Amino acid sequence: MTKFRRILLKLSGESLMGDKQYGIDEARLASYAEQIKTIADMGVQISIVIGGGNIFRGLSGTDKGFDRVKGDQMGMLATAINGLALSSALGALGQRNRLLTAIRMEPVGQFYSKWKAINAMEKGEIVILTCGTGNPFFTTDTGSALRGIEIEADVMLKGTRVDGVYTADPEKDPTATKFDTISYDEIYNKGLKVMDLTATTMCKENNLPIIVFDMDTPGNLEKVIKGENIGTYVHA
Repeated sequence: MTKFRRILLKLSGESLMGDKQYGIDEARLASYAEQIKTIADMGVQISIVIGGGNIFRGLSGTDKGFDRVKGDQMGMLATAINGLALSSALGALGQRNRLLTAIRMEPVGQFYSKWKAINAMEKGEIVILTCGTGNPFFTTDTGSALRGIEIEADVMLKGTRVDGVYTADPEKDPTATKFDTISYDEIYNKGLKVMDLTATTMCKENNLPIIVFDMDTPGNLEKVIKGENIGTYVHA
């Protein structure tokens, strides 16, 4: 039994690096693909938004002299590279999938529309959504919120390197404590960096809950889908 029928899974580009300093760790990529296929085999409809920070982050590029718009466009292309890698890894496991892009780049992927994504998911394909929103000045977190709302997902699952939302960064502050549940207003009032403000506001206004969990531990994604109490549940 699964708790969710349709999900939007958000993966950061940095998580694909594994123990590397840059690029894609093949072992981490394969682990993610195996976890995703496991829940697909359970009948869950899956869309995935993936970041590009392991290759290029537009905002950091502006500190080095890049034009912000061009930098963000470079970041969008980085997400397409990661999406292709994930598509290939899923394909190697025999899992049908479809890569959609928010900016036109056929034949790399098909141009995104809500109806293409939903139709593909209903056919049992995993949909990989790349290039963010297709616009500069928006993060892939905002892209995740937008796509999750559009495809009528039951929940956004934010797979990270930590096992939930904490009072502070647990990698830097050993006294940080974890929230089991937290509201969007609390995240804003406490200044917690779960997602950027635009994404948080969109999720709140459209009643899209988020579960923040540790994706790097194999089996956790399946546990979340089954409704086990891991991670942090973010609600309106």
